[in-house]
Amino acid sequence: MLGAVVTTSSMAVGGRCAYASANVGAVLTQHRTDPRLGPKMLARLREGMAPADIISGFEKTEPGLGWRQLALIDAKGQAAFFNGGNIYSICKGRVGGDCVAVGNILRNTDVVDAMVQSFEANEAQPLAERLMRAIEAGDAAGGELKQIKSAGLVVAHQESFPFVDLRVDLSPRPLQDLRFLWELYQPTAEEYVGRAVNPDGAPRAL
Repeated sequence: MLGAVVTTSSMAVGGRCAYASANVGAVLTQHRTDPRLGPKMLARLREGMAPADIISGFEKTEPGLGWRQLALIDAKGQAAFFNGGNIYSICKGRVGGDCVAVGNILRNTDVVDAMVQSFEANEAQPLAERLMRAIEAGDAAGGELKQIKSAGLVVAHQESFPFVDLRVDLSPRPLQDLRFLWELYQPTAEEYVGRAVNPDGAPRAL
């Protein structure tokens, strides 16, 4: 599985910043976000480019990249991040074991370290749960300087559609709401896949 989780102080972050594709990779594009960069990064991963090479190429070709923060990981676990030189807030990126974490407008750089440490410590958990615990750990370590308002969780597995795609577009407590949604969705996630790929064998809904 490949996935991403994100939260921020503006609304509808899940629809603008996080992307994942089965057997390809997962990416984030944030801070003065350019949503076009998400599909571009996935396309280059699909072509076999290494994450670090994708970022190097973007530095030469993408206007305004100095305002962006990027993170990407491929199906092999190779990862990279980019912090644009025009980002004026506290920001950080870190590559960990099978993960990469980035943040901006942070209270402190411990936030990113806490996310990586949590992800690495919860290896026995399903990917979506590991991602949720990681971003909750980042929030507990200080989180964003501004009040967060939205959050999103996306996980790709074997199909062309997401295994998990949950979003809280506007809330005074988006991570708590996303946790609620994930815990409701988790027991049914496989069933929704089954309904799509094998409708004749799916349990009858009441």
